Amino acid sequence: MKIMFIGDIVGGPGRMAVRELLPPLISKKKIDFVIANCENVAAGFGVTRKVVEELFSCRIDVLTSGNHIWNKREVLEFIGDFERLLRPANYPATNPGSGTVLIPLETGEYVGVLNLAGRIFMQPIDCPFVTAKNKIAELRKKTKIIIVDIHAEATSEKKALGWYLDGEVSAVLGTHTHVQTADEEILPQGTAFISDAGMTGPFDSVIGIKKETIIERFLTQMPNKFDLAKDDIRMQGVIVNVDESSGKANSIERISVKLKDS
Repeated sequence: MKIMFIGDIVGGPGRMAVRELLPPLISKKKIDFVIANCENVAAGFGVTRKVVEELFSCRIDVLTSGNHIWNKREVLEFIGDFERLLRPANYPATNPGSGTVLIPLETGEYVGVLNLAGRIFMQPIDCPFVTAKNKIAELRKKTKIIIVDIHAEATSEKKALGWYLDGEVSAVLGTHTHVQTADEEILPQGTAFISDAGMTGPFDSVIGIKKETIIERFLTQMPNKFDLAKDDIRMQGVIVNVDESSGKANSIERISVKLKDS
């Protein structure tokens, strides 16, 4: 089966890219299942109920997130209403929402999705490595097809997790940095890996934000408002081809598609 993972969707431009580019890509590439990271989807930071519902209407099956999932306080009121909207599993268990989900397929199989956050240069939350082992053991009772979103800053942490989980999951896919890396590979025991799946949003920017805003921040070291950029809109991600019987990945392909006239 072909599973597409869409890199961090940024604001309205990112949602526009998903609306217009995802349906034809699903048909062209014969994609069976779609996962997307949504932590920046509402004006660049956090999520709202409205944008979550919008993305699920675009043929996305599961939404993962990261450290910005809590940026809009209203998420605390509705995250429990969406089984397929995940927050990192290594946040405290008392936090609302879930870090894993099992989605049934028409074939009778399940796809398991696990969302984790890194700790290097990020918040000091529970260990993603230990959490991963525990959660994967639960998911494997139902399925061998498991996709992991590791939302982290450090490439080393993501790569180490890929090696640590090689053979136990179908794919370990990095998010958070908004820059698509060129290190996609199938690890020796059959796990697909990439350090970062990229960004879905405006590329005439600094990782989605207006260039001038970010340059000013670097020059002055003063806080300023982060305004979303609008031009050169693209959708990035990867397509992983998974053997349903073994759960091992056969291939991983980077995707970067530009929205015309953007």
